[in-house]
Amino acid sequence: MDRDDLLLRLGMALAIGFLIGLERGWKDRTEKEGQRTAGLRTFTLIALLGGIFGALTKDQNFLLLASGFVVVSGALAAFFWREGVSEDDFSATSLVAVMLTFMLGASTVLGDPAVAAAAGVAAAGLLAAKVQLHGWLARITWPEIRSGLILLAMSFIALPLLPHRAVDPYGAVNPYELWLMTILIAAVSFAGYAAIRIAGPERGTVLAAGVGGLVASTATTLTLARLARDNPERVRLLGGSVVLSGAVMLIRVLVVVAIINLAFAKSLAPALIAGAVAMAVLAFWLIRSGPHGDKAARADLKLKNPFELIEVLRFGALLTVIMMLAVAARHFFGEAGLIGLAAISGLADVDAITLSMAKTAGSDTAAGPGLAILTAVGVNTIAKTGYAAYVGGNRIGLIVAAGTVLGFAAAAAAHLLIPVASV
Repeated sequence: MDRDDLLLRLGMALAIGFLIGLERGWKDRTEKEGQRTAGLRTFTLIALLGGIFGALTKDQNFLLLASGFVVVSGALAAFFWREGVSEDDFSATSLVAVMLTFMLGASTVLGDPAVAAAAGVAAAGLLAAKVQLHGWLARITWPEIRSGLILLAMSFIALPLLPHRAVDPYGAVNPYELWLMTILIAAVSFAGYAAIRIAGPERGTVLAAGVGGLVASTATTLTLARLARDNPERVRLLGGSVVLSGAVMLIRVLVVVAIINLAFAKSLAPALIAGAVAMAVLAFWLIRSGPHGDKAARADLKLKNPFELIEVLRFGALLTVIMMLAVAARHFFGEAGLIGLAAISGLADVDAITLSMAKTAGSDTAAGPGLAILTAVGVNTIAKTGYAAYVGGNRIGLIVAAGTVLGFAAAAAAHLLIPVASV
């Protein structure tokens, strides 16, 4: 390593120490001089000290570096102990930051300076986010932590253990791919749930309904319909929110299909995008023409955490059954069998049939699977119109029906007039 390179690396070490010291010093900026153990200058010097120890380490003999790390960490630990006793503080964050700063300084000389700089920025950001992280930790619930652990276990423990091949005579059931698709839908649902939890009810029914289209548009429809029944003067706002949830559901279907089979998604894009845009336009017109600032607008959807293990397993089982039935229906009844299966499936759920058709469509744009997905989406949209009318009354039922008719008309026109090749 030549002198210029070494100077640049030591300069990087100084910058990393300065950045971390800036965050630590700003936090204790109200303390009098000499009342804090380590601040801006100390952390900068610690990083430089780590860089110098790294420069003195020769022939990969890390004994000198290890000795320096122990001495610096031990000395600062003694000072932090005295500070903690006087302030009745049990936090070890600053001591860990000292240890990390020293090693990052050494890494700029012994390793890749860019990696060390990235780690320094990440460390400073994590230290600066104390209030936000502690606030988030105070709000998070045990079921949500458990859901995250389930997602990680599904993705990094269970998924690699599953066989990546068909295990049935018809080639319909690939455990690895089925589980991966189950993770996909569960993760999308959980992301929507998290967005609602983070945003809070004060963001209003519109935001919650839009995100609800990602989680479960049918459940969102039922919830908003119940609000409309109790708040008949807000029916335009709530009805528009239901229509908006349906528009988001159409885009969600397209995104899921695109992730699994991009070529197949292109054949569905004109109809789904046109339907979603038409419904969204109507939804926002209804929402803007309705009253605002009321209790309905601030109502929380109270959606259940969608990542419960039993729900994940139930969806996986449903997806397996749908895929097997799809192969059987296509084998015995041709394309007509797929359409019937899609219509039945769409009464309650569109995700299973969507994933099944995206998987079985191959790389072409076969009309059968595409029509099956559009049928499931259409039946589900019509069913939600009936659900809204039954739960919330005729007024919200008529509003949702208007959105359904408009969406159908736009989707049909786009499907007939826009060639797939131009998408």
